[in-house]
Amino acid sequence: MWSYVGHIEWTSYRFRPAGSPPLGMDPLGSRGVLGVIEECFSAEEQEEADEGITVTRNQLQEKVVEMENFAGHLEEIFLTVEENFGRQEQHLEQHYNEVLQTLSQRYDQRAARLDLDKKSRLEVLYGQLLGCGRTMDSSKELIEAAQGVYRSQDRRLFLKAVMPTIQRIEEFAKEEMDLTLSTALEINTTEDDLSDVKTMMDSISVVPAPSAPVINPQMANSATQTSLRVRWNLFSDDTVEFYELFYRPVLEDLPADNTHGTDVCKVKVKETHCRVTDLLPNAQYELWVMATNTTGISPASEKALYMTVPSPPAIKERGCSSCPEAALIRWDSGNNNPVDSYTVEITEMDTHGAQCGAAEAIVAVPSCQCLIQLQQDRRYMVTVRAVNIGGPSEKSHPLGVSTTGTLFHLLEDTAHPCLSISEDGFTMFYGDEELPLSALAFDDNNFARCVAVLGDLLPVRGQHYWEVAVDDYTEFRVGVAYEDTNRNAYLGATNTSWCMRHILTPTRHKYEFLHDGWSPDLRITVNPMRIGVALDYDGGTLSFYNVELEQHLYTFHCCFQSYVHPCFALDNPGGLTVHNGVEAPGYTRN
Repeated sequence: MWSYVGHIEWTSYRFRPAGSPPLGMDPLGSRGVLGVIEECFSAEEQEEADEGITVTRNQLQEKVVEMENFAGHLEEIFLTVEENFGRQEQHLEQHYNEVLQTLSQRYDQRAARLDLDKKSRLEVLYGQLLGCGRTMDSSKELIEAAQGVYRSQDRRLFLKAVMPTIQRIEEFAKEEMDLTLSTALEINTTEDDLSDVKTMMDSISVVPAPSAPVINPQMANSATQTSLRVRWNLFSDDTVEFYELFYRPVLEDLPADNTHGTDVCKVKVKETHCRVTDLLPNAQYELWVMATNTTGISPASEKALYMTVPSPPAIKERGCSSCPEAALIRWDSGNNNPVDSYTVEITEMDTHGAQCGAAEAIVAVPSCQCLIQLQQDRRYMVTVRAVNIGGPSEKSHPLGVSTTGTLFHLLEDTAHPCLSISEDGFTMFYGDEELPLSALAFDDNNFARCVAVLGDLLPVRGQHYWEVAVDDYTEFRVGVAYEDTNRNAYLGATNTSWCMRHILTPTRHKYEFLHDGWSPDLRITVNPMRIGVALDYDGGTLSFYNVELEQHLYTFHCCFQSYVHPCFALDNPGGLTVHNGVEAPGYTRN
């Protein structure tokens, strides 16, 4: 329940981690190796050695975490660079394939045209060749016919055949033979329009679209309550005209990869860093970056989660308690999202309210309470900061702490339903009106049989003192009890509580000093109106005094096995008031 932290020395500014044991306590609970060390070193040297080891260990742990984060970041960068170069290689190969495909298409088209031209020319030449063959056949036939007429011996037949032959020869001679080629032998080589191919070749040397940027993990102290400082890198030689940073809050009821539940905001910048403003405190934001140039837009970077700084905690004044050697500070986080830790800052003040000593800080407090070791008879001002990856919050409102005496409040969650606790937590009332059964609601922490209430736990060894104001007509019980004391038993009736009891009888005022149901036979002649209670853990005593008479009434002798609560009960309607934070009178130390 209690978070013990290191003792604070007020001579210098030192940080001590939460969780260190207070002075005087053996963390091993036995001798052994620790006993040997104690024989070799003084308590102060041992404490300083323990502090040094703890600080060094925490520093090493932080370095290991930083190295792991850095290694993970390098791995992410390596993968991104490999992916970017792979994308560039694929882009180049795609461009060259397109050029080769275009050239192949042009080659096929050109070859097809040449085939058609060749075929048409060959067909024309073949027709001309056939015509020449037919003419030669006709000439050969005519020549043979003329020779036959010339060789004929019959003049009558010669005269008859010679004229038609001469006529045919004359007609053949009149025909003009076209001996020129009907088609040109030269092939006209026209240049193809390769401007598109040239454009494609030129596009290979044009600046490519940027690769995906790599957004950096959030660095410590990189945020305020309403702003974030974001950085990213572009691990390539790409030319970038500007970047666009996108961000949106991550809501608790929506998954982190949901991009439709909240509005996405965008910031346009030219640098590889940006400060995003007007954000919610202690809120988680999802961010990603895209790069743009004249060629196009890069793929989006991997999404990163950033946190704004928490809101200041609120110290619960009524939940705080103190004693001459320590103070227990409690606070409310004031943030919906959990924080990493808290830092408690303590400043010593003089009687005029001015700072008179160096500020001290207890760091890495894991919960919303902290037990701090202080020096006796001093005044302090205590503030609390909440811390997350973004940095520390503003200071809480300060709480003044005095170590003059023991200060505690009554715990309403332990009170019997018939009791009323004042707003300041120091006075209890038991009314004489009967409550309905519906108002008598009990739980495991409420007193059910005895109309009683506990005060704050006194979790510091040493001496404690407080006073209780009563009247003659109130039956009461005042004392201390363990935290696990039976809530269905009367105070003083078990071995877990010690108390002074006042009983009204028809003849006199009777006082008992009860523990485990037994009380010594004592008679007090003067009724105390103000009772002083002195608890000494180390001495194992619980003493009661009549403050007005400075009179010792009774002392319990007991070795307290654990820390105790002040306890108070009313056996009839009435009230009592606790006065604490006062210095123990000198007569209580005798």
